[in-house]
Amino acid sequence: MTTDMLITSRSEFHQALREAFAEAAAAGSRELWLVDADFADWPLGERAMVDCLGEWAASSRHLTLLAQNFDEVARRHPRWVSWRRQWTHIVSCRTNTELESAAIPTLFIASDTLSVRLSDVVHHRGRVSHSKADELHCKELVDAVLQHSEEAFPATATGL
Repeated sequence: MTTDMLITSRSEFHQALREAFAEAAAAGSRELWLVDADFADWPLGERAMVDCLGEWAASSRHLTLLAQNFDEVARRHPRWVSWRRQWTHIVSCRTNTELESAAIPTLFIASDTLSVRLSDVVHHRGRVSHSKADELHCKELVDAVLQHSEEAFPATATGL
């Protein structure tokens, strides 16, 4: 994905995410941010997506997921959950339960590479951008949600 493009459908959103993960891996982006209310509609569990993450997860990398809850991630994306156990040292999962799900943006940010943003999650309308200004705007949206977030979705269950 080398040019900016509009997203006008669910399938285009999924394809934009696939290409964004691949581009981030190829570019060696040091940090990825994934933000959504619950990631139910993301193709995180696809083998190709997990493979791209495996390629991307070299030293000095960091992945942050920010959601209202992670119930759908556990239910719909078992490959990603399994991958995450192996790479827990570079993955942070955070939650903000103070906001309603509609107030949490849907974003993919690969630092210094690109951003994918849905402005209308119901109709899957959004944009893929390589603009630094768009990346900064997306990071401002993330910062607003992060301010009242906390660690969530541990990689392993602990108990007595």
